[in-house]
Amino acid sequence: MFKVHLSVLFATLFTLPVCSQEAQTQSLVQKALSNAPTIINLSANHPNTLVTPAIHELDASPESDLIRYGRLLIIDTYKQLPNNVNNKLNCSTCHLNEGRVAKVAPYVGMNVVYPKYRSRNAKINTIEDRINGCFQRSMNGQPLPTNSVPMQAIVSYMNFLSQNIKTKDDLQDNTGFVTINKELIPNADNGKTLYVQHCASCHQLDGQGLYPNNTYMFPAIAGSQSFNDGAGMARTYTAAAFIKGNMPLGQEGMLTEQQAVDIAYYFSHLERPIFANKADDWPKGGAPKDVRR
Repeated sequence: MFKVHLSVLFATLFTLPVCSQEAQTQSLVQKALSNAPTIINLSANHPNTLVTPAIHELDASPESDLIRYGRLLIIDTYKQLPNNVNNKLNCSTCHLNEGRVAKVAPYVGMNVVYPKYRSRNAKINTIEDRINGCFQRSMNGQPLPTNSVPMQAIVSYMNFLSQNIKTKDDLQDNTGFVTINKELIPNADNGKTLYVQHCASCHQLDGQGLYPNNTYMFPAIAGSQSFNDGAGMARTYTAAAFIKGNMPLGQEGMLTEQQAVDIAYYFSHLERPIFANKADDWPKGGAPKDVRR
């Protein structure tokens, strides 16, 4: 009789914290989802959007809610995670159409890409490491604890999009960005002229974006509310690849490679936050020539 009661006691002791943690997680997720704002997805009709599982077909389980929460964090990052984001950008600012566009660093397939070695920090990086790199650089903020609910949610969302990707062969060269000739020499003056013609109507002349009534519309690509100079988008040829494949929105591909390089050089060198640890990047050498120092 004593053994039965003792086993019940131990089961209760070890189960209650777990149940309590699950309840707290579900409460956090449900609160965020119930208060989720309506987000206008300006890249919803991007011609290179990949076919992925439909989020609206998810069931009502806690696991599905975690995926929905991950999507919310991707499209409303700076408002959902103010303690980790120090600008007014969302993950979907760069990872267009909720991370589902080919050759725009899509989330689709990250389950088979990571872990991987990255020369920037000369280490094997997990997907959580890669996400936190974005928080520290592109979001000019602080990393998420790897065991936190937001981190779990973001990874769950990525895995949801990637469930049809079983091996690297399934990626079909959709990762990364379009190819840019890195021997092209940027012309800052021409970049400024082209920026005014093709970019300023959305991102504004000063590059500080458009946020009517404090609502995200077009992102800041310069100034204090933009990415810092340790971000990939602060590098001329990375930014040029993004521009060449995706800008102006709705007219993707209209710019030449040289025009994209010129614009990228111009706006990426506008004033922006400084990444304090950039001197530690590429500790074994081999840094790309457009890295900011």
